[in-house]
Amino acid sequence: MEHLTKQAFLEKVFDYENNREWKFAGELPAIIDFYADWCGPCKMVSPILEGLSKEYDGKVNFYKIDTEAEQELAAVFGIRSIPSILFVPKEGKPQMSLGALPRESFVQAIASVLKVSEPVSVA
Repeated sequence: MEHLTKQAFLEKVFDYENNREWKFAGELPAIIDFYADWCGPCKMVSPILEGLSKEYDGKVNFYKIDTEAEQELAAVFGIRSIPSILFVPKEGKPQMSLGALPRESFVQAIASVLKVSEPVSVA
């Protein structure tokens, strides 16, 4: 999982300073976790996202944005509660989910919103 600064976000996700219309800059669909270190529910979501980032390696990019350090990014997306999870498909508009989600909900959203099939588990 990669922590994004405003500059990295502009390069890898969306350059909102130069574009009014959403235009995703990434090569792979992405999940962006808006969090803060002091947030209890954020700490519950973090290991789920860590595990999924390994399972979906090469299929989905996983990013984290610290809302305390990157207040402008949080403001641009209207983040009022955390965790807030942004699901960013390759095509189409991103979708925001508020609150801590269980693993199953992430897997469902990856399939339905990001259009990425479940990884084949290696036994």
